Amino acid sequence: MKKTAFFTLLLLLLFLPGLSFSGQVGVILTGDIPYYQEMHRAFSQGIKHAGNVELVLQTPSPDPIAWSNAARKMEAIGVDVIVTYGAPATLAAIRETSRIPVVFAGVSDYQALGIAGKKVTGISSKVQPTGVIKNLKAIKDFSTLAVVYSSVEKDTSIQAAEIERLEGQFGFKVVKIDFKSPADAGKIRNVDAIYLTTSCSAQQCLSRIISVARSIKAPTATTVSGGENMGIILSVAADAGEQGARAAELVSKILKGAVPSSLQIEVPRKIELVLNLREATAMGLKVPLDVLTSASRVVK
Repeated sequence: MKKTAFFTLLLLLLFLPGLSFSGQVGVILTGDIPYYQEMHRAFSQGIKHAGNVELVLQTPSPDPIAWSNAARKMEAIGVDVIVTYGAPATLAAIRETSRIPVVFAGVSDYQALGIAGKKVTGISSKVQPTGVIKNLKAIKDFSTLAVVYSSVEKDTSIQAAEIERLEGQFGFKVVKIDFKSPADAGKIRNVDAIYLTTSCSAQQCLSRIISVARSIKAPTATTVSGGENMGIILSVAADAGEQGARAAELVSKILKGAVPSSLQIEVPRKIELVLNLREATAMGLKVPLDVLTSASRVVK
């Protein structure tokens, strides 16, 4: 009789309406990068709907060894899913783990990076650079453009090459800045404008880069949000909140039994153009009306 009662209770618990699956989710959040931090806030809020989910957070510095170590720790713990923000963390998780599903957000071009497979899904943050360059050119008709990337972050090398292919179309010359440490901000000189890729090393040193930009009166542009209030003049980026929320939905589905390969990798639905008019004005730049009116948000 007691056995029958026990199994009846167990069945009721298993099939009780609204009961959510619980699990352990590892998160790799690189360093002190506002864009990824905002994604994580949205993810943490969204994953609450999946039930009693425990988050295991790793915050490696922007370094290949640190990314690999973070992924290995997730493998050792045996988490049910790994969530990664940005391409370097994603590539490390795929490479260093054997069976754990990976859900990524904030990856610019997953196809060019070969991020695919049975255990991988996520949401891309791809923004076409043509629109960014067009708007930056409207703010200042530059002839030399510093493109800040990192040779140890494959995605940023791809982005730098994309900008180089636009030289003839927009009439400028690229000066590539390989950024690996804060001291590399000093390499940025004799240029008219600055384009920051998604480089984690560079995004973590925005204050230094913006200081250099102010000293040479070079407007800055990037496809990563979060630096507008610090002094980035133009950012065109996939909405961080959407990235985190959609990643949470994908993780929830996997925890409930979905196979990652059956969940289509998503594209961003919401792209925001944020303009720091205060910073542009301080540099003596006049922002055209059409750029102002196309902005999702203006910092005054």
